Amino acid sequence: MALLEVKNLSVSFGGLRAVDDFSVEIDKGCLYGLIGPNGAGKTTVFNLLTGVYKPNEGIITLEEKNITGLKTIDINRQGIARTFQNIRLFKALSVIDNVKAGLHNHLKYSSFAGIFRLPIFFRTEKQMTEEAMELLKVFGLEDEADTLAANLPYGKQRKLEIARALATKPKLLLLDEPAAGMNPNETQELMNTIRFVRDHFDMTILLIEHDMKLVSGICEELTVLNFGRILCHGKTAEVLNDPEVIKAYLGE
Repeated sequence: MALLEVKNLSVSFGGLRAVDDFSVEIDKGCLYGLIGPNGAGKTTVFNLLTGVYKPNEGIITLEEKNITGLKTIDINRQGIARTFQNIRLFKALSVIDNVKAGLHNHLKYSSFAGIFRLPIFFRTEKQMTEEAMELLKVFGLEDEADTLAANLPYGKQRKLEIARALATKPKLLLLDEPAAGMNPNETQELMNTIRFVRDHFDMTILLIEHDMKLVSGICEELTVLNFGRILCHGKTAEVLNDPEVIKAYLGE
Protein backbone atom coordinates (compact mmCIF):
# COMPACT_ATOMS: atom_id res chain seq x y z
CA MET A 1 0.00 0.00 0.00
CA ALA A 2 1.32 3.44 -0.97
CA LEU A 3 1.84 5.93 1.86
CA LEU A 4 1.35 8.83 -0.55
CA GLU A 5 -0.78 8.60 -3.67
CA VAL A 6 -1.18 11.54 -6.01
CA LYS A 7 -3.51 11.32 -9.02
CA ASN A 8 -3.74 13.74 -11.95
CA LEU A 9 -2.59 16.79 -10.00
CA SER A 10 -2.70 20.06 -11.96
CA VAL A 11 -2.45 23.77 -11.18
CA SER A 12 -2.43 26.88 -13.37
CA PHE A 13 -1.28 30.42 -12.66
CA GLY A 14 -2.99 32.73 -15.13
CA GLY A 15 -2.47 31.08 -18.49
CA LEU A 16 0.52 29.01 -17.36
CA ARG A 17 0.01 25.34 -16.59
CA ALA A 18 2.70 24.98 -13.91
CA VAL A 19 1.92 21.33 -13.09
CA ASP A 20 -0.04 19.21 -15.53
CA ASP A 21 -1.48 15.76 -14.75
CA PHE A 22 1.13 14.80 -12.12
CA SER A 23 0.71 11.37 -10.54
CA VAL A 24 2.95 9.41 -8.19
CA GLU A 25 2.80 6.60 -5.62
CA ILE A 26 5.38 6.43 -2.83
CA ASP A 27 5.57 3.37 -0.61
CA LYS A 28 6.23 3.58 3.11
CA GLY A 29 9.95 3.69 3.90
CA CYS A 30 10.98 4.70 0.39
CA LEU A 31 13.63 7.30 -0.46
CA TYR A 32 12.08 8.92 -3.53
CA GLY A 33 13.49 11.67 -5.73
CA LEU A 34 11.74 14.33 -7.79
CA ILE A 35 14.13 15.83 -10.32
CA GLY A 36 14.06 17.96 -13.45
CA PRO A 37 15.54 21.10 -15.02
CA ASN A 38 15.06 24.52 -13.43
CA GLY A 39 11.47 25.69 -13.80
CA ALA A 40 10.12 22.18 -14.32
CA GLY A 41 7.54 22.53 -11.52
CA LYS A 42 9.19 20.53 -8.73
CA THR A 43 8.76 23.06 -5.91
CA THR A 44 5.22 23.76 -7.15
CA VAL A 45 4.47 20.06 -6.56
CA PHE A 46 5.83 20.40 -3.01
CA ASN A 47 3.65 23.48 -2.48
CA LEU A 48 0.61 21.53 -3.67
CA LEU A 49 1.40 18.59 -1.39
CA THR A 50 1.77 20.88 1.63
CA GLY A 51 -1.23 23.13 1.04
CA VAL A 52 0.64 26.28 0.02
CA TYR A 53 -1.22 26.06 -3.31
CA LYS A 54 -4.58 24.42 -3.92
CA PRO A 55 -4.76 22.27 -7.07
CA ASN A 56 -7.20 22.98 -9.89
CA GLU A 57 -7.53 19.25 -10.45
CA GLY A 58 -6.39 16.01 -8.89
CA ILE A 59 -6.40 14.15 -5.59
CA ILE A 60 -3.74 13.77 -2.88
CA THR A 61 -4.13 10.92 -0.38
CA LEU A 62 -1.93 10.12 2.59
CA GLU A 63 -2.50 6.65 4.04
CA GLU A 64 -5.70 6.50 1.95
CA LYS A 65 -7.03 9.73 3.52
CA ASN A 66 -7.88 12.55 1.12
CA ILE A 67 -5.91 15.66 2.12
CA THR A 68 -6.48 17.63 -1.10
CA GLY A 69 -6.96 21.34 -0.46
CA LEU A 70 -6.43 21.23 3.32
CA LYS A 71 -4.62 24.11 5.01
CA THR A 72 -0.88 23.80 5.50
CA ILE A 73 -1.14 23.33 9.27
CA ASP A 74 -3.78 20.62 8.86
CA ILE A 75 -1.66 18.78 6.29
CA ASN A 76 1.24 18.91 8.73
CA ARG A 77 -0.96 17.46 11.46
CA GLN A 78 -1.97 14.66 9.07
CA GLY A 79 1.71 13.76 8.73
CA ILE A 80 3.59 15.73 6.06
CA ALA A 81 6.53 17.98 7.00
CA ARG A 82 8.98 19.81 4.77
CA THR A 83 12.20 21.78 4.59
CA PHE A 84 12.88 24.58 2.14
CA GLN A 85 15.42 25.35 -0.56
CA ASN A 86 16.23 28.57 1.29
CA ILE A 87 16.62 27.67 4.96
CA ARG A 88 13.73 29.02 7.03
CA LEU A 89 14.76 28.71 10.64
CA PHE A 90 13.72 31.02 13.47
CA LYS A 91 17.18 32.55 13.44
CA ALA A 92 16.66 34.79 16.46
CA LEU A 93 15.74 31.74 18.58
CA SER A 94 18.08 29.18 20.07
CA VAL A 95 18.67 25.81 18.44
CA ILE A 96 16.57 23.99 21.03
CA ASP A 97 13.72 26.51 20.78
CA ASN A 98 13.55 25.92 17.03
CA VAL A 99 12.96 22.22 17.66
CA LYS A 100 10.48 22.91 20.46
CA ALA A 101 8.48 25.03 18.01
CA GLY A 102 7.90 21.86 15.99
CA LEU A 103 6.81 19.94 19.07
CA HIS A 104 4.01 22.43 19.82
CA ASN A 105 1.82 20.60 17.29
CA HIS A 106 1.70 17.60 19.60
CA LEU A 107 2.46 18.87 23.10
CA LYS A 108 0.15 21.70 24.13
CA TYR A 109 -1.14 23.63 27.08
CA SER A 110 -3.77 26.35 27.16
CA SER A 111 -2.99 30.07 27.16
CA PHE A 112 -4.51 30.18 30.65
CA ALA A 113 -2.05 27.52 31.88
CA GLY A 114 0.86 29.38 30.28
CA ILE A 115 -0.05 32.77 31.69
CA PHE A 116 -0.63 31.51 35.23
CA ARG A 117 2.17 28.92 35.13
CA LEU A 118 -0.04 26.00 36.13
CA PRO A 119 1.57 22.57 36.75
CA ILE A 120 0.63 21.35 33.25
CA PHE A 121 2.71 24.20 31.80
CA PHE A 122 5.86 23.06 33.61
CA ARG A 123 5.24 19.36 32.85
CA THR A 124 4.73 20.05 29.15
CA GLU A 125 7.74 22.36 28.88
CA LYS A 126 9.93 19.76 30.60
CA GLN A 127 8.71 17.05 28.23
CA MET A 128 9.31 19.28 25.19
CA THR A 129 12.83 20.11 26.34
CA GLU A 130 13.65 16.42 26.83
CA GLU A 131 12.24 15.43 23.43
CA ALA A 132 13.99 18.33 21.71
CA MET A 133 17.34 17.33 23.26
CA GLU A 134 16.87 13.75 22.07
CA LEU A 135 16.37 15.00 18.50
CA LEU A 136 19.39 17.29 18.75
CA LYS A 137 21.52 14.34 19.90
CA VAL A 138 20.47 12.40 16.80
CA PHE A 139 21.96 15.17 14.65
CA GLY A 140 24.98 15.89 16.86
CA LEU A 141 23.64 19.33 17.79
CA GLU A 142 23.16 18.87 21.53
CA ASP A 143 26.22 20.99 22.40
CA GLU A 144 24.75 23.90 20.41
CA ALA A 145 21.31 23.69 22.07
CA ASP A 146 21.56 27.23 23.48
CA THR A 147 23.27 28.73 20.43
CA LEU A 148 21.28 31.11 18.24
CA ALA A 149 20.23 29.32 15.07
CA ALA A 150 21.67 32.19 13.01
CA ASN A 151 25.13 31.45 14.41
CA LEU A 152 25.27 27.82 13.25
CA PRO A 153 27.40 26.88 10.23
CA TYR A 154 25.39 26.31 7.05
CA GLY A 155 25.55 22.51 7.18
CA LYS A 156 24.32 22.45 10.78
CA GLN A 157 21.49 24.83 9.93
CA ARG A 158 20.33 22.27 7.36
CA LYS A 159 20.42 19.55 10.02
CA LEU A 160 18.49 21.75 12.44
CA GLU A 161 15.81 22.39 9.83
CA ILE A 162 15.40 18.62 9.35
CA ALA A 163 15.30 18.11 13.14
CA ARG A 164 12.57 20.74 13.47
CA ALA A 165 10.55 19.08 10.72
CA LEU A 166 10.91 15.71 12.45
CA ALA A 167 9.68 17.26 15.71
CA THR A 168 6.22 17.49 14.12
CA LYS A 169 6.25 13.67 13.98
CA PRO A 170 5.61 13.32 10.23
CA LYS A 171 4.97 10.17 8.22
CA LEU A 172 6.37 11.79 5.06
CA LEU A 173 9.30 14.21 5.00
CA LEU A 174 9.75 16.51 1.98
CA LEU A 175 13.25 17.88 1.43
CA ASP A 176 13.55 20.73 -1.08
CA GLU A 177 17.12 20.80 -2.43
CA PRO A 178 18.75 19.91 0.90
CA ALA A 179 22.26 19.96 -0.61
CA ALA A 180 21.93 23.48 -2.08
CA GLY A 181 25.00 25.54 -1.20
CA MET A 182 26.91 22.62 0.31
CA ASN A 183 30.48 21.59 -0.47
CA PRO A 184 31.24 17.94 -1.34
CA ASN A 185 32.10 16.99 2.25
CA GLU A 186 28.88 18.53 3.57
CA THR A 187 26.90 16.79 0.83
CA GLN A 188 28.36 13.41 1.76
CA GLU A 189 27.51 14.03 5.42
CA LEU A 190 24.00 15.03 4.37
CA MET A 191 23.59 11.78 2.41
CA ASN A 192 24.51 9.85 5.55
CA THR A 193 22.07 11.96 7.59
CA ILE A 194 19.17 11.34 5.19
CA ARG A 195 19.78 7.58 5.20
CA PHE A 196 19.98 7.65 8.99
CA VAL A 197 16.72 9.60 9.28
CA ARG A 198 14.95 7.10 7.03
CA ASP A 199 16.22 4.10 8.99
CA HIS A 200 16.16 5.53 12.54
CA PHE A 201 12.72 7.17 12.30
CA ASP A 202 11.19 4.64 9.88
CA MET A 203 10.61 7.66 7.66
CA THR A 204 9.41 8.00 4.09
CA ILE A 205 11.31 10.75 2.25
CA LEU A 206 10.60 12.63 -0.95
CA LEU A 207 13.32 15.01 -2.06
CA ILE A 208 14.01 17.53 -4.80
CA GLU A 209 17.66 17.74 -5.72
CA HIS A 210 19.96 18.92 -8.51
CA ASP A 211 23.07 17.19 -7.16
CA MET A 212 23.06 13.98 -9.21
CA LYS A 213 25.67 12.38 -6.97
CA LEU A 214 23.30 12.70 -4.03
CA VAL A 215 20.32 11.57 -6.12
CA SER A 216 22.06 8.47 -7.46
CA GLY A 217 23.56 7.75 -4.04
CA ILE A 218 20.39 7.64 -1.95
CA CYS A 219 17.23 7.68 -4.08
CA GLU A 220 15.63 4.32 -4.84
CA GLU A 221 13.09 5.64 -7.34
CA LEU A 222 12.76 8.86 -9.34
CA THR A 223 10.18 10.91 -11.15
CA VAL A 224 11.44 13.43 -13.70
CA LEU A 225 9.43 16.58 -14.40
CA ASN A 226 9.85 18.75 -17.48
CA PHE A 227 7.64 21.77 -18.23
CA GLY A 228 5.25 20.66 -15.49
CA ARG A 229 4.64 17.20 -16.92
CA ILE A 230 6.10 13.81 -16.03
CA LEU A 231 8.85 12.89 -18.44
CA CYS A 232 9.88 9.60 -16.87
CA HIS A 233 9.68 7.61 -13.66
CA GLY A 234 11.12 4.35 -12.36
CA LYS A 235 14.20 2.93 -10.68
CA THR A 236 16.96 5.50 -10.24
CA ALA A 237 19.64 3.90 -12.42
CA GLU A 238 17.20 3.36 -15.30
CA VAL A 239 15.82 6.89 -15.13
CA LEU A 240 19.23 8.59 -15.03
CA ASN A 241 20.29 6.67 -18.16
CA ASP A 242 17.11 7.42 -20.09
CA PRO A 243 17.96 9.37 -23.30
CA GLU A 244 14.95 11.67 -22.88
CA VAL A 245 16.05 12.60 -19.35
CA ILE A 246 19.60 13.33 -20.53
CA LYS A 247 18.24 15.47 -23.37
CA ALA A 248 16.00 17.43 -20.97
CA TYR A 249 19.02 18.31 -18.84
CA LEU A 250 21.69 18.77 -21.49
CA GLY A 251 19.77 19.52 -24.70
CA GLU A 252 20.26 17.74 -27.99
